[in-house]
Amino acid sequence: MKLDPFYLIVDSADWIARLVPVGVKLVQLRVKDRSEADLRQEIRQARAICSQHRCQLIVNDHWQLAIEEGCDFVHLGQEDLETADLAAIRAADIKLGLSTHDETELRTALVARPDYIALGPVYATILKQMRWAPQGLPRLCAWKSKIGDLPLVAIGGLNIDRIDGVFAHGADSAAVVTDITRNADPVARTRQWLEVTKPWR
Repeated sequence: MKLDPFYLIVDSADWIARLVPVGVKLVQLRVKDRSEADLRQEIRQARAICSQHRCQLIVNDHWQLAIEEGCDFVHLGQEDLETADLAAIRAADIKLGLSTHDETELRTALVARPDYIALGPVYATILKQMRWAPQGLPRLCAWKSKIGDLPLVAIGGLNIDRIDGVFAHGADSAAVVTDITRNADPVARTRQWLEVTKPWR
């Protein structure tokens, strides 16, 4: 499986409606602290937009709703992996991405036979409080050597100036959040990301 090198992460269907039409081909919907009805509506809206624009939608955490809404990709953190029904996810023919932050988590993730592995934070991030120090570029090389042909997603503190180093050290895709959502012009910044990641597409 090949992932698009530009992996956008946003927290609402509104963001997806705003940015996916620009040309985004891979987006994760990461919605927290909402009611089940709200979550379902967000997923439905996001799925419809992504289908229209031939963009791969990845639903973060909410694997039950992803199954019920006919989605085809979920991403789980380590805490979610402990309680998720992997057999049900596979039975629904849903692809699986998993977060990792250290060697123990990587071993746990590989047992689950994911479709990609994410490593982070590569650099310091302002997105959320992390108990892990920045991994650095050499850790990307180490992870790639351990996971082989599985796609490797780099996440955490990424910006356009850091793209070359991330891909040179083994990442197949660069996950981006705040460099776009906190930019003064998110649409223009998204276009920049699409342009600079062309060589790896």
